[in-house]
Amino acid sequence: MNELLTKMFFGGFVRMHVLYHAVREPVFGVEMMEELGRHGYEVGAGTLYPMLHQLEKAGYLSAHSEVIAGKRRKYYRTTPAGEEALEQAKIKLGELVSEVLHDKPPTPSIRTDRSENHQNPNT
Repeated sequence: MNELLTKMFFGGFVRMHVLYHAVREPVFGVEMMEELGRHGYEVGAGTLYPMLHQLEKAGYLSAHSEVIAGKRRKYYRTTPAGEEALEQAKIKLGELVSEVLHDKPPTPSIRTDRSENHQNPNT
């Protein structure tokens, strides 16, 4: 997947994916890179870790460290603010899916107004 495409469109999807998994259980970076890879997102450490830190700084994730097999691993969990952000994002995602994939624009729609006012330019 091209880096510009990821940056332009999929960054929000990746953040939602992280929040989704962090609501369910603690997650760590390498695990999330593998999970995202299963969905076709080629997200490297240089992209994911700054994203995790931004989500933590914004108050959407909290972190704690554990030593696993002699190595320190940082786990992330969603905060109440992160859970609320995910719920709001799910609503917006549902609206987008309905409109883009199922061709069901919201009412009123920007197209509805135009089509009513500009049905036949020759009249």
